[in-house]
Amino acid sequence: MIFSTRFIPLLRTNCTSIPFWRHHFKTLTTVAAANAPSKDDYFAAIHHISNIVRRDFYLERTLNKLRISVNSELVFRVLRSCCNSGTEAFRFFNWARSYNPSYQPTSVEFEEMVKILARAKKYETMWKVVKQMKTQNLSLSPETVSFVIEVYGKHGLPDQAVEIFNRSKKFNCPQNVQVHNSLLFALCEVKMFHGAYALIRRMIRRGVNPDKKTYAILVNAWCSSGKMREAQEFLEEMSKKGFNPPVRGRDLLIEGLLNAGYFESAKEMMRKLIKEGSLPDVESFNTLIDSLSKSGEVEFCVGLYHEVCKLGFAPDINTYKILIPPVSKQGLIDEAFKLLHNSIEEGHKPFPGLYAPIIKELCRRGQFDDAFCFFSDMKVKGHPPNRPVYTMMITMCGRGGRVVDAANYLVEMTEVGLTPISRCFDMVTDGLKNAGKHDLARRIEQLEVCRRGV
Repeated sequence: MIFSTRFIPLLRTNCTSIPFWRHHFKTLTTVAAANAPSKDDYFAAIHHISNIVRRDFYLERTLNKLRISVNSELVFRVLRSCCNSGTEAFRFFNWARSYNPSYQPTSVEFEEMVKILARAKKYETMWKVVKQMKTQNLSLSPETVSFVIEVYGKHGLPDQAVEIFNRSKKFNCPQNVQVHNSLLFALCEVKMFHGAYALIRRMIRRGVNPDKKTYAILVNAWCSSGKMREAQEFLEEMSKKGFNPPVRGRDLLIEGLLNAGYFESAKEMMRKLIKEGSLPDVESFNTLIDSLSKSGEVEFCVGLYHEVCKLGFAPDINTYKILIPPVSKQGLIDEAFKLLHNSIEEGHKPFPGLYAPIIKELCRRGQFDDAFCFFSDMKVKGHPPNRPVYTMMITMCGRGGRVVDAANYLVEMTEVGLTPISRCFDMVTDGLKNAGKHDLARRIEQLEVCRRGV
């Protein structure tokens, strides 16, 4: 295996030298020391070490030869880079501790190691690491405990999920709503609905108020199993007890039906909601139109949008981000323009991802003059295109035979400080040569040499 040699000197530093980066409390910040290498060299070194950990059978021997300056951030970054290599990551973790006896892992590295081992189903080793944390008086965070519980659920091990939930207090981890939700998820993964419902009742008795995720987990699980009646009864019961979800029950049911793939039932429930004059939650509405537009029901989504807006619904920027691309791709250009103008009137600043689909569809239909006018209009209004939009414009012009326009946009792109990809240069120069415009083609080639130094 061949690696670039430009960062090898980074690795061959004395163990007592100043670390690459400094810790600030428990946050792994990247503040360069005066004699530290550049960030590019540092991350190249991390990448090199990670490759050794993942691929070298004799990784300890190879790492010893590099004379690495071991510190907390380096260990954490390597572990995170090797998150799918449980055994190898654990070998590196042990090597780092033995290679530099003065290095003491913080809870950050320990918890990352616990997550890696859980993901790799190395549960026995994981518990040994947890015990090592306890001997060093380090606590497990609710995030890590929740992660492990959910992994147990995904692997079909509810008993183990319950065990770590019960033992969490021994590791100074509070059983907050996040930890309860994780156990709820684990129980629902194996269809233990009675246990999940009992857990929610236990939460209430202990004074842990359910949040939206609590309701969503159980409703989604019931809907995915075709248990609509149970989901509805659960929401009604919780409402009677005064524990109303952050959004209305029917919104949660709509999301649950969508997640379970019951699109027609979700549409019917949304229609019923609108017919009664009720407005959906914006997140539920966005989830609905996102799922339906991906399944090809773009016109239904547009009609639904107009219906709810008449009732006073306030879309957010994500609503337009979801709607405009499929509406444009469907060829509903007038409707796409209306949606874009509505978003601007509502105070949302359009970004390239909103107007690019409209421009692309205009070019696809051969309406290049309209596309160019719209493109210029957006720039005048202070919405500068980014590199992907310029690339799209150059590509569409090249495909449409508008090679001179493609060349102009390529030059404009470089003038605003954006470097075109090689494919754009090749497309423009080849198109100009085929059109007999050799002088302009040579100027584009010279521009490429200046920009890339090739």
